[in-house]
Amino acid sequence: MSPTEDATLSRMTIVTSGSDEVIEQIYKQLNKLIEVVAVMDLSEGEHLERELMLVKVRAEGVVREEMKRMTDIFRGCIIDVSDKTYTIQLTGTGHKLESFLQAIDRSLILETVRTGASGIGRGDRILKL
Repeated sequence: MSPTEDATLSRMTIVTSGSDEVIEQIYKQLNKLIEVVAVMDLSEGEHLERELMLVKVRAEGVVREEMKRMTDIFRGCIIDVSDKTYTIQLTGTGHKLESFLQAIDRSLILETVRTGASGIGRGDRILKL
């Protein structure tokens, strides 16, 4: 959960899939929880989703420049550098992050951390209580 513009509330994004019946059951179960103030299905309208990924990779010799180039292509940034590693920060859709991981040599990946999706309605669409 994360802070919001209202200091008394936190917000949580849950990503799931299933039949209409399964989604309806999830919706009902969430609404039963005392701590839950509102449930909003972002997929019912236009929305934005983003995920953050930190990935530590081996970056020595000729691989170092290639990692820098791939990071730039995917509009990421290198946030930590050592003699042997880069830690790269990427944000975007889950598909974009997966594409980055597939584009680099998997044997160079030392560690990966992902936040999972966060979402918000587009334009004037807001969650207002």
